[in-house]
Amino acid sequence: MEISKHDQSKRYNLENRPIDFAALIINCAKTIEHLRAGYRLADQIIRSGTSPALNYGEAQNSESRRDFIHKMKIASKELRETHV
Repeated sequence: MEISKHDQSKRYNLENRPIDFAALIINCAKTIEHLRAGYRLADQIIRSGTSPALNYGEAQNSESRRDFIHKMKIASKELRETHV
């Protein structure tokens, strides 16, 4: 099965995907703020859900391959935390 250039660029576009994810997380957090423990949960979800976009930006300006990998691992950890 051949993937078109448009689909491939959309699938691997890591520049915008973390930003879109952060926006989605912020909107989701707004819905749980009104629950009893929602404020604390929303705060944590916003911190862990927006961090990957910032870490990805830092990784793009990394000083070495090792630094890039380290920053991407941090972004991955934050995504896992948000998922849980």
